[in-house]
Amino acid sequence: MLEPQSAQLITQRGIDGDRSANKPGRSRQVTLIQAEHLPTIASFLGVDRVEPSLLRRNLVVSRLNVLSLRRARFRIGEALLEGTGHCHPCSRLEATLGFGGYNATRGLAGITARVLEGAAIHVGDDVVLLDSPPDGGH
Repeated sequence: MLEPQSAQLITQRGIDGDRSANKPGRSRQVTLIQAEHLPTIASFLGVDRVEPSLLRRNLVVSRLNVLSLRRARFRIGEALLEGTGHCHPCSRLEATLGFGGYNATRGLAGITARVLEGAAIHVGDDVVLLDSPPDGGH
């Protein structure tokens, strides 16, 4: 896992260089997790800290409820994305985080999104909700 200061989002593909960017049109082009959930996950695991890179998500966002983006359009910097659903934990988290890793991330594992308009994004870019989901995010 890399933790770059910037990345290029490619329209209808995802993050340039990411293995999933070779599969255009998927609803899971980018995955996002909320920074504020990391201490909760760590607490469930009985550890001091969980590194974001261990959670197998592309982007870590903060200062908003990431679930509010689940079925909405939003911008990260100049890139336009659309939330497509929950990013459910996978069994690999059990191996990566240790016993209980899967359950520690249930409900906190983030969302998936597709890239509608690609652009370079940078650490510290604002995440701006453009429209709320028609069902209020449920």
